[in-house]
Amino acid sequence: MKLDGRVAVITGAGRGIGRAIALAYAREGARLALAARSEPELEQIVAAVAEMGGQAIAVPTDVTDPAHTERLAGAAVERFGRIDLLVNNAGISGPIGPLQDNGIAEWVDTITVNLTGTFLVCRAVIPVMLGQGGGKIINLSGAGAANAWSNMSAYCSSKVAVVRLTEVLAQELSDKGIAVNALGPGSVHTTMWDKMTEDAAQAGATFIHETGLRVTSGGGASIDECAELAVWLASDESAGLTGRLISAATDDFRALGPRIAGLMAGDGGTLRRVGLG
Repeated sequence: MKLDGRVAVITGAGRGIGRAIALAYAREGARLALAARSEPELEQIVAAVAEMGGQAIAVPTDVTDPAHTERLAGAAVERFGRIDLLVNNAGISGPIGPLQDNGIAEWVDTITVNLTGTFLVCRAVIPVMLGQGGGKIINLSGAGAANAWSNMSAYCSSKVAVVRLTEVLAQELSDKGIAVNALGPGSVHTTMWDKMTEDAAQAGATFIHETGLRVTSGGGASIDECAELAVWLASDESAGLTGRLISAATDDFRALGPRIAGLMAGDGGTLRRVGLG
């Protein structure tokens, strides 16, 4: 098993991509500390992991609350003794519609959950990883990181910021044995996707479907492919890779292993300005 004996903290684990990653990690032998705001959903995943013969704990968590994120890291260490893997998956879609029509509180809340939440969980977990001499962090970037979508300014801004945060952390931790990468799922059909579609319809806004990106076709990957990439990024198969955005929808990550050294020597998979030519 690719993750046998490792301990993973996964946020947003109650549903969608987070749930799929949790079950995939359990199948590969990882022990799990699962976080989300909904305790009943977490308990269902814990039960599913137990049926597979795995170990998991549910830690109800609001990633925007520093006390909650510290408690999450503490609960993982108390139960399992260490944290080898962190998957920052918790996120919201935010307001949909022209920026000038967005509610201020809802716009700011999107940045707080998607970006500040990622910061707070990293801030709680990184000292544990430093103390044990290494680990891996995987931040879900969202399809809005690589594409500018009209009427989704809060979501796109937060997700591209997560990628830059990933790059900065990778530099800070490059000599500490901690790899930090971003996972781009593309547009995946989840509960959040359904909410985004409904909100766009109510707002009369141009949405992703009209920009040429289609759910699980062309613009996105399946949930299972996202989970498979999350396993790959967490496993020894991605050794040497850090500070990169890897897409489940467009990158052949299964064949990337032999190319990691070359990728790390250049700007591939990073946020870099394209010259005017």
